[in-house]
Amino acid sequence: MDPIVYLDHAATSWPKPPEVFEAMKRAMEEAVANPGRGSHRMAVKASRVLYGTRKTLANLFGVKNPNNIVLTSNTTEALNLAIKGCLREGDHVIATMIEHNSVRRPLEYLKRTRGIQVDYVPVDEEGQLDLKRIDGAFRSNTRLVVCSHSSNLLGSIIPLDEIGELTKKKGAILLVDAAQSAGMLDIHVEKMHVDMLAFPGHKGLLGPQGTGGLYISPDIDLEPLLHGGTGSQSEAIEQPTVRPDRYEAGTPNTVGYAGLQAGVQKVLEWTPQHIYRHEWELTQYMMEGLQEVRDLRLLGPALGKARTGIVAFVSEKFDASEIAFRLDREYGIAVRAGYHCTPLAHMASGTEHTGAVRASVGISTSHDEIEIMRKAIKEIHS
Repeated sequence: MDPIVYLDHAATSWPKPPEVFEAMKRAMEEAVANPGRGSHRMAVKASRVLYGTRKTLANLFGVKNPNNIVLTSNTTEALNLAIKGCLREGDHVIATMIEHNSVRRPLEYLKRTRGIQVDYVPVDEEGQLDLKRIDGAFRSNTRLVVCSHSSNLLGSIIPLDEIGELTKKKGAILLVDAAQSAGMLDIHVEKMHVDMLAFPGHKGLLGPQGTGGLYISPDIDLEPLLHGGTGSQSEAIEQPTVRPDRYEAGTPNTVGYAGLQAGVQKVLEWTPQHIYRHEWELTQYMMEGLQEVRDLRLLGPALGKARTGIVAFVSEKFDASEIAFRLDREYGIAVRAGYHCTPLAHMASGTEHTGAVRASVGISTSHDEIEIMRKAIKEIHS
């Protein structure tokens, strides 16, 4: 493959640490049997891989019992399990204007099919959330508050500690979409009063695609999203009651979860604080350069403010898709253009008719790569 400046980490991080490849290769050689379905040595090794992954994730997120972490194929599956398994007819939900379609579409589906009620709390143009608006949205039947920890378009970060305290005080359930924050921002589910945490394996946790998970508080019982074989309580007609089997029907992606565990171990080694600082400094350098281009408007928090590793922008001269195409073909730079599965956030930022170009950095991104990006945008607009 030709050399590439990879600035699409908000979609999938790349390259993966060598340890991820090694763990997946080892699992393919030694642990490809079905975990929980047999007592022979390969099945036992496969079970150990899954438990080891849960244990490592529990260490990262401050979870006491690793079995309260359900392994899924991605954040979307985790969010669907949380939302559809939690809500009943007549329930009220508070969400925000920076939610991804993986939150909005399940909610809108349940509005049609179960008669739930949903309020999307506004954010300002930078994607910042006023806690008073959340407080004012609560009703007597509010069951769930769901919020994206960080916008996948704007890079803004919500005040999770304060939202957790408020939600607990109101007696509602807090579901957090950590698609853009897991591995980059500190998350401790008990200290932050997070009842459910949905996260991807393939982004900030540095694992392979096809992996993710959902932490479920021991105080919450969700209706399973899938029903089928688990290897436990096989004589029962109903889905098992024991965790995590209750929520993990079918043969799991053991090889992928082995890679995920290795990725999370690297995150723990580097620490989310170090990763965040690295990414924040690179976004600031990118923004400094892009602000010099007269025809560009940067989205999200202003220079110097907290944000995750995302810099999105719109151009007065070129369509977002044209810029992304030229960056790829002429400069070997990978970014994403379009609506990023978050139309509400585009409405908040005033880009619902144009979309945006999104460049996103990761722990592997270098200062030199950002310099290439800065120069390329200036040349395109010259």
